[in-house]
Amino acid sequence: MSIIIKLAIAILNGIFFFMKLLPVQKKITYISRQSNKTPIDFELVKEDIKKQAPEYKHVILAKRIPNHMMGKIKYAFHVFVQMYHIATSEAVLLDTYCIPISILKQRQSLVVIQMWHALGAFKKFAYSILDQKEGSSSRIAQLMKMHYHYSYVLTSSHTALPFFAEAFNVEKEKMVVLPLPRTDLLIKEGEGVIERIEEAYPQLQDHDKKVIVYAPTFRKSDDHLRDAILSLINEIDHSKYHLVLKLHPLIERTFDDQRIIVDHKFSTQEFFHRADIIVTDYSAALFEACMMNKPIYFYDFDYDTYMRNRSFYLDYKTDMPGPLCETSESLMNAIEMNTCDLKRVEAFRKEMVAPCKESYTRDFTSFLLKQLSRD
Repeated sequence: MSIIIKLAIAILNGIFFFMKLLPVQKKITYISRQSNKTPIDFELVKEDIKKQAPEYKHVILAKRIPNHMMGKIKYAFHVFVQMYHIATSEAVLLDTYCIPISILKQRQSLVVIQMWHALGAFKKFAYSILDQKEGSSSRIAQLMKMHYHYSYVLTSSHTALPFFAEAFNVEKEKMVVLPLPRTDLLIKEGEGVIERIEEAYPQLQDHDKKVIVYAPTFRKSDDHLRDAILSLINEIDHSKYHLVLKLHPLIERTFDDQRIIVDHKFSTQEFFHRADIIVTDYSAALFEACMMNKPIYFYDFDYDTYMRNRSFYLDYKTDMPGPLCETSESLMNAIEMNTCDLKRVEAFRKEMVAPCKESYTRDFTSFLLKQLSRD
């Protein structure tokens, strides 16, 4: 296997050598495999740079790797599209691991910025969990040069800086404290979003019932998650609460229950604006919830199992800014008694997400354009 991978990388580097002979354009390329839709962070950056430096062209390549074989073959051809735009761009922005960036020899002048899709970091990922059940193998990471060739990596705060540096295996000198551009949308009023949500789901126009938005993290095995969700659905008093289920985009399971809303129309961030109460577990959606200063509860029904497969940069049991509940019954009791302390939520936010100077978007685009002007 390793010989085949090394041979494939050598062939791709040969093709990439000739691509790099093409003229470099005033172009910024954005690459994501988180979704087939343009990530909001990319959209915000693109629109702001158009205002500041309209001479730049923008190419957004957002494509998930499908699970089926035919989809993987098609994605292989998409990699060549990525290679062309990388070879002819001044900068490449990423929100996840990008194969061509890591395995290919890049131009020294290329600016590559990893602006990871999670607003903050509290559970370990990437290099921090190699050879763990929820992580990649160290052998594959070495062969595929996982997270190589970054000029800079963004971090949400000075507290989170060593977490991101460890996860991406980069020197701290490459770390830049710049929370994601979409943080701007979290601190602005969400009336427009709320109106669209209530238009899509008229039952949410009943403001006598509180809205609980449950956003669990992705698990490679979600059998326990299914049981936990069904337990929560049965435990909730549906005459008092609306339950909105916001599953991770990589979770393919669905739930057919008329008592709840399983939403695929809005982002988790958007739906948080309509939430009265947010329930999560080990998801980085925690940071979005904190920015909105919403009551947060943690439904950690599989804590022991999850801890065997993955670990945290923070102390989950003491540092989380809300009640920890192992069962649906204890969760609903905590919600009924309003046990979340919003002062803890605010303190956590200040610790984990740095303030902006102009705006989160403008702070980042100013930094990016400064790097491009140097080159």
